[in-house]
Amino acid sequence: MYFRAVFRTNPLTGKSEPYYRLAESYRNEAGRPCQNTLLAVGYTELKAEQLNLIQHVLNARAEGKGELFATDDPLVTKHIEYFWEQLIAKKKVDTPAAALAKRKKLLYEDTLRHKNVKEIGAEWMCLNTLNLLQLKEFFESLGWEDEQIRLTYTQLISRAVHPASELKTARWIKENSAVCELTQYPAEKITKDKLYKNALRLWKNKQGIESYLSKKTNELFDIEDKIILYDLTNTYFEGKQRDSGLAQHGHSKEKRNDCKIIVLAMVINPEGFIKYTNVFEGRTGDASTLGSIVEHLRVRTSETATRATVVLDAGIASEANLQLLQEKGYDYVCVRRCNLKEYKAVLGSAPQIINTRNKERLSVQRVSSPSSSDYMLQVKSSGKVLKESSMKSAFEARYEKAMENIKLGMSKKHGVKQADKVNRRIGRVQEKYPSAAKYYEVEMKADEKGNVIELRYEKNPEKYAAACEDLGVYFLRTNKPMKDEQTLWNTYNLIREIEGAFRTLKTDLDLRPVYHKRDEATLAHLHLGLLAYWLVNTIRHQLKRQGITSCWSELVRIANTQKAVVTEAQNALDEQVSVRRCSEPVEKLAAIYKALNIRPHPFVKRKSVVLKPASKKIENQCLQGFSPP
Repeated sequence: MYFRAVFRTNPLTGKSEPYYRLAESYRNEAGRPCQNTLLAVGYTELKAEQLNLIQHVLNARAEGKGELFATDDPLVTKHIEYFWEQLIAKKKVDTPAAALAKRKKLLYEDTLRHKNVKEIGAEWMCLNTLNLLQLKEFFESLGWEDEQIRLTYTQLISRAVHPASELKTARWIKENSAVCELTQYPAEKITKDKLYKNALRLWKNKQGIESYLSKKTNELFDIEDKIILYDLTNTYFEGKQRDSGLAQHGHSKEKRNDCKIIVLAMVINPEGFIKYTNVFEGRTGDASTLGSIVEHLRVRTSETATRATVVLDAGIASEANLQLLQEKGYDYVCVRRCNLKEYKAVLGSAPQIINTRNKERLSVQRVSSPSSSDYMLQVKSSGKVLKESSMKSAFEARYEKAMENIKLGMSKKHGVKQADKVNRRIGRVQEKYPSAAKYYEVEMKADEKGNVIELRYEKNPEKYAAACEDLGVYFLRTNKPMKDEQTLWNTYNLIREIEGAFRTLKTDLDLRPVYHKRDEATLAHLHLGLLAYWLVNTIRHQLKRQGITSCWSELVRIANTQKAVVTEAQNALDEQVSVRRCSEPVEKLAAIYKALNIRPHPFVKRKSVVLKPASKKIENQCLQGFSPP
């Protein structure tokens, strides 16, 4: 600040006298120097030395430096206080405290550094969901200590966001994720052994956790378990698994017949929440698992829950299993394991067209059969027709090629010609391609020596035509009265939900393959994955209600765009300022947070200030011992 004067005629004296203004200089955006008037002082009797002292004191006060210029002149002191009060009242300058605060916030751009950047978005979603499920209160009821609960939260979030082995998970927590900042568990205490032991602790409480979450999700989202879905999948092991009682060779759904497998049975409701799970050894057949599962089906998870309907896949829907369900008081909806041979359309019914979510048109019609009293529905799918036609053509081509090879061998000099050997070769071909062989009739002629001289095979027109008519046709059945064909189709189509659950477990949550060698560790690994799925499905269920249907891996990708970062810089007071903040969520993540009713920032700001260390005086060694004359 400084005093600037212009000469004007003083109306009181009629003379040309200096008219003073208190002003300040600054540069505009173009870099040009400009002036700004702070106060209009007017005509004054103060001398130049007094005005100079006043402006120095005012500048010192504005910069928060205190009274650097002492004065005994009462007139100067009076004007200093008057001008200062006017500047404060008109908000032309800040108070010393405000000025000092501004100087502290003034950072030098060249000193800005960004450090310790870690992912936090997906972890924040998961933490809020765990709090929604009130798992802390449940673990406290088990007598767990606070540190164990925080470790469990950290492990469950990590398993959902970054599914990996205990070793890789520990590394990810320390180097990539801000999960420990959210759960308040010390990251330096995370080790693979601690994660492994905690997974075993969770598995030992499997029944209690499963029962609690089953009821809690029903209460949160007002779900009635009137329909439950049951299916099985399997996952394979990496390694020999010589000492395992669970890992056995069986039919692998991933086509990994070279590896031992383990079978996972799961019961869920149409919203995708797990009701009950069990693990069987690898060679267990699908149809043999229902007996042990049905005793543990938790149907009455809400007061209004009534007789439940179990939706089954064809592999489990044996007649014995359907009879078992009826005896235990359940209804069922399933695909008939084999096509009906004798059936007719129900009187008054007509084929109806149903459009699926994949924009496929299905033809459905209610039918009845003397062999069953169930409500049955014939379904013909154009997409299934194309698929089965392609498969049938491929097997027919392979069958005919194999038969031609037999005929070619008969014409060679040292080829197989004996009737019994040719018969055996034909039998092996028919055994290899049974679905194609049943349409063909084979005739063979032999000479007196027993050598085959002619081999003919051709399709049976009637059998082949009947088979073509049955392409793409399957039958749904239920022991429950249905209002119409659409209701039965919609009920069975809920089986897609459990297929989606298995897909999430295996693909997004990396449940396959299993690397553990001990059965106890394998069971803990599967259980931890299922708990992570519970967490994931709770998030996705809320988002689906708001029209967000992205898969879990896509949600994690979007959430990982939000980071927690430390920004360091030097301020105008020569202090080192360190601030940890979260980045702003991108548009898609902000929409996800809004749908989940989560605040967009896990934390606002964590600030620390470090004073610059005093410089040490360094003496030149070559001057040591020197004394002036």
